[in-house]
Amino acid sequence: MSTSWVVVPTCLPLVRRRCHTCGSEFFRPSGKFRVNANHKLLDAWLLVLCNGCGETAKLTLLERTNVRDIPSTLLDRLHGNDSDLTAELLQDPLVQRRSRVTLDWGDAWRLDTGGWDHLDREVIDVSVRFAARIPIRPARLIAEGCGLSRAGVERLITEGKVVSMVRLGSPLSGDFTFTLKR
Repeated sequence: MSTSWVVVPTCLPLVRRRCHTCGSEFFRPSGKFRVNANHKLLDAWLLVLCNGCGETAKLTLLERTNVRDIPSTLLDRLHGNDSDLTAELLQDPLVQRRSRVTLDWGDAWRLDTGGWDHLDREVIDVSVRFAARIPIRPARLIAEGCGLSRAGVERLITEGKVVSMVRLGSPLSGDFTFTLKR
């Protein structure tokens, strides 16, 4: 019998970037955007706040972009400080690369297993789905979902009792399946 697990974000991740004022390494998204017009060209930024001193930094979203090239719905969402747009843009690899930041998902996600009834079975087939692009080691998810230690999961992988088409020791942010044999 197959079981489905879902990795769900619980809040916005922290932004890993060094603060020029206090040296802190983490910023939190403010949920606000700044849009600046220079004739018919627009710049847009997502504002983030330093966890240490509260200093504001900008993550570049648009740079010298013609107004006609920007969908009106996007402009409305930027002007309205849309919180869903904040989450979407934070996960955009282009925005991360352009602003030279990475995301820290540490305590910003949870695993929904649908209950603990699967733990009694000898063989468990699990499909794991990610609701957002959250990089997590599959071994950590298996440990959390099955109530095992990570060392115990690593031992089961070595013994061939956990089988998957993906590498279970490397961070993953895409859907995968695995089979656990006890």
